[in-house]
Amino acid sequence: MVAELILVRHGQSLANVAFPTADADGLMETVVSGRDAEVPLTETGEQQAAALGTWLSTLPEDRRPQVVITSPYLRARETWRIAAESSGLDLPAPRTDDRLVDRLMGELELLTRAAVAARFPDEAARRAEAGEFEYAPPGGESFADIAIRLKSFLDDVHADHAGKRVIVVAHDAVVLMMRAVIEQLSWDEVLEVERDAGSVRNASISRFDGGSGELTLDRYNVIDHLPPA
Repeated sequence: MVAELILVRHGQSLANVAFPTADADGLMETVVSGRDAEVPLTETGEQQAAALGTWLSTLPEDRRPQVVITSPYLRARETWRIAAESSGLDLPAPRTDDRLVDRLMGELELLTRAAVAARFPDEAARRAEAGEFEYAPPGGESFADIAIRLKSFLDDVHADHAGKRVIVVAHDAVVLMMRAVIEQLSWDEVLEVERDAGSVRNASISRFDGGSGELTLDRYNVIDHLPPA
């Protein structure tokens, strides 16, 4: 069992800004192009990452991360790079793990709602029939699939880094479903978490304490370390 597991969502990305605006306006396209894995941070996202580094610098030496694992996606890697540089600390070199990627959307990757409706008119009905937990976009994955890969990731982290303080920098779906896996939540309980705490916020911190021999939630979706919006 790890001594501590801290989950951080990446800072604000270009897609986090562009897609809500495009969806609200019913647009078929956004300014985001290329692969989801290469979507960059915005200037705000970089500032959030720097604030994360400031928070790290306030931790006593016996609370600093000993193991750093990030999603291979650019926005997660850059969040940690900026945070580590801003902290001024000699922190462990990060490694990436493919099991920490954002939800794979397959053929729907980086499509607006209007584009999905136009190009895949049957998807809404298929999604409704499957249910949100089991629905997988064409060529993509469901939340149930995410839970499976995160269970595998956690098993390996406990085996490889027992007794260590571990920080993970990834995505909202990863943070949410990591909580579901650790606490063995049903999908209804996952939805209740979202109702109570809201969606996982950019550069938020969620912490699990392993001191009791099992991971216990200490804080979730906290952004007190960030500058006012």
